[in-house]
Amino acid sequence: MTTRLERLRADHATALLAFERENREYFARSVPDRGDDYFAAFADRHRALLAEQATGACHFHLLVDERGGLLGRVNLVDVAAGAAELGYRIGERAAGRGAATAAVHEVCRLAAAEYGLAALTAVTTLDNAASRAVLRRTGFAAVGELDLDGRPGLRYRRELDAAR
Repeated sequence: MTTRLERLRADHATALLAFERENREYFARSVPDRGDDYFAAFADRHRALLAEQATGACHFHLLVDERGGLLGRVNLVDVAAGAAELGYRIGERAAGRGAATAAVHEVCRLAAAEYGLAALTAVTTLDNAASRAVLRRTGFAAVGELDLDGRPGLRYRRELDAAR
């Protein structure tokens, strides 16, 4: 499967909303549901994300296939002091096909080469084996335990190298 990351743009709004609706139940199996208000106010939320991205505080990306179909989201948030937190959601139709691993590798490259970051962190619940596996495969190491909405989880960290 050939994929690429695209930086979030205003013209992504319709496809992104459709992706989130299509995968809502699938995502809710492993992460807290976004709630009905997220969908009702999506246009405002999308504009707010673009404004936040313009400040450099966050870098939002969509994972698309060779035909431009939306497969997932890969975000770097809370950019500060050369680091950011990684978050990603891969839709059900692309799950288990290497899309998350490829996307995380690519965003790590972008984080170092384009955004000048030196490290990324990520968190996931202990029961999300797929996410933990992606983080391990992409060079993240567990650095601590935490509570995620009442569920036990792990914090991960990866030092970045612009050459990788």
